[in-house]
Amino acid sequence: MELKRAGSQPSMKGPDDWFTGTVRIDPLFAAPAPSRVSTASVTFEPGARSAWHNHPLGQTLIVTAGCGWTQCEGEAKVEIRAGDVVWCPPGHRHWHGATATTSMTHIAVQEALDGVNVNWMEKVADADYLSALADGASHDH
Repeated sequence: MELKRAGSQPSMKGPDDWFTGTVRIDPLFAAPAPSRVSTASVTFEPGARSAWHNHPLGQTLIVTAGCGWTQCEGEAKVEIRAGDVVWCPPGHRHWHGATATTSMTHIAVQEALDGVNVNWMEKVADADYLSALADGASHDH
């Protein structure tokens, strides 16, 4: 068994090439081979979001705090809140982050294929980030 105590791993700033705004990444674990899974807790301050990206084997997001937005390419932007679980299928371009006015934290779970667990692309344009939510996609505040 391996126990990773809370606070035993340093936080890192989300790199500017991959994120817009203030993002903190707290690594949780990367399981040793033959496992390919890794996880991190990611906190987005208001207005912060990831760049467009995809995952060779998909990604699960478990929202643990706050309220955010996510969007898969070709689909409407939706609101996500603490307790929600989001599955992004392999190869699907998507982004996720905080709303313009609230922070959001999620645990990201993904597997690596040939050592790659994410493919980063261009940043999300402000117009796309601030676009209207899908009908019925928002919860009451």
